[in-house]
Amino acid sequence: MSVLFSLRLSIQVAAIATVFILIIGVPLAYLLARKRFPGRDLLGLIFTLPMVLPPTVTGYLLLLVFGNTGALGKAWHALTGGQLGIVFTWQAAVIASFAVSFPFMLVTARAAMESVDQDLINASYMLGRSEFDTAWRVVIPLAGRGILAGATLAFARAMGEFGATIMLAGNLPGRTNTMPLSIYTETMTNGFQGSALWMVLFFVLVAGAVMYVSTRLGRKAVKA
Repeated sequence: MSVLFSLRLSIQVAAIATVFILIIGVPLAYLLARKRFPGRDLLGLIFTLPMVLPPTVTGYLLLLVFGNTGALGKAWHALTGGQLGIVFTWQAAVIASFAVSFPFMLVTARAAMESVDQDLINASYMLGRSEFDTAWRVVIPLAGRGILAGATLAFARAMGEFGATIMLAGNLPGRTNTMPLSIYTETMTNGFQGSALWMVLFFVLVAGAVMYVSTRLGRKAVKA
């Protein structure tokens, strides 16, 4: 039952994080790919920094923001009348997974949007389309496979998130113990004799499938 709970929670956390990654990532990727403005490189650096930071460092930074003494943590605490906190909840696991996985989608989607032929965009403008219509009807569809590849990578990274999750959400059985945390706990408790091996094999299969799908989508995006 514990393994099934961890599996369900991991899928739930990764799915929700990926939805928010798409909602925020696609407009931001378009902004970074197609617009020129002061501070663009700095903005891109800030959002991709978690890709190279140790997850525990990302988790520590998230604690500074979402912890009970952090700016957003205090605001949420006050908004809920002191009844609800963010840390040590499954929602905190979503935040951690989002922060660590977001750069994978952003980098891939940005590259896909930058590769869209400028002549097609200019033709859309000449036909009287607004920038929003051009982005929605031309840029995003043509970059669609790249966006989907990035979302797939982000989902897999969110499924496997450990460091930032244990910092922000903890490892509470039946509450926040995603599969990576369960693997850690099982290994520390029972060594190689418990169910950790089966969970590891599951993640290897998932990772292999995701990399295959992402590679295929990436190749088709380049050909398109």
